[in-house]
Amino acid sequence: MAVIHKTTMKPTKLELLTPWLPAQPWYLGAGRDPELSRVGGFRLDDPRGEVGIEFMVVRDDSGERPVHYHLPLSYRGAPLDGAEQGLIGTSEHGVLGRRWVYDGTHAPVLVAQLLALLQGRAEPQMQSVSDTPDPSVTVEAADVPLADGTAAITNGTDGTRLVVGEVALDVTRVLEADRRAPEAEGRVTAIWRLPDGSEERGVFAVLTRERR
Repeated sequence: MAVIHKTTMKPTKLELLTPWLPAQPWYLGAGRDPELSRVGGFRLDDPRGEVGIEFMVVRDDSGERPVHYHLPLSYRGAPLDGAEQGLIGTSEHGVLGRRWVYDGTHAPVLVAQLLALLQGRAEPQMQSVSDTPDPSVTVEAADVPLADGTAAITNGTDGTRLVVGEVALDVTRVLEADRRAPEAEGRVTAIWRLPDGSEERGVFAVLTRERR
């Protein structure tokens, strides 16, 4: 089970994300620096207890209206071979020491656990509390073959698509509560907080059979 340490990270997660986010093809705030705050998310456990897995929601207040981004993040105690393109940066954790922070779509452990969640084999956990399930995350589990192999990643203006074996995993990047959910075999929805303290719910990821 993941242990949530009440400690510091230098630089913080948001400080790492601020220069990284504008370089992504799905970022909507071209020409300005983000103004980020963390407003939601959940975690999954790494069965081996080695990798931190977080699905963070950040709000960007730099534009005329707030934009909410879904950012899967992977935290590791050593660099991940072959994933240099997905490295967001490194940070000094007050308990665990240096951590390598990756865009989780490039991290095999995160992808495997997200697929397990969508297949009903993993349980979402609270973002900031150790060993506590998060009932606000809803999962429509898919009856599809277990995925095996390395994910083929397509990162575009509409989000990120991962193809693993016979399944395709579409990760939403820009969250919208009223966005029509695509047809899918499996779906994860979760909530995030608005500036007035209310909450909205939207689709974080969907799973489909890959068309050949």
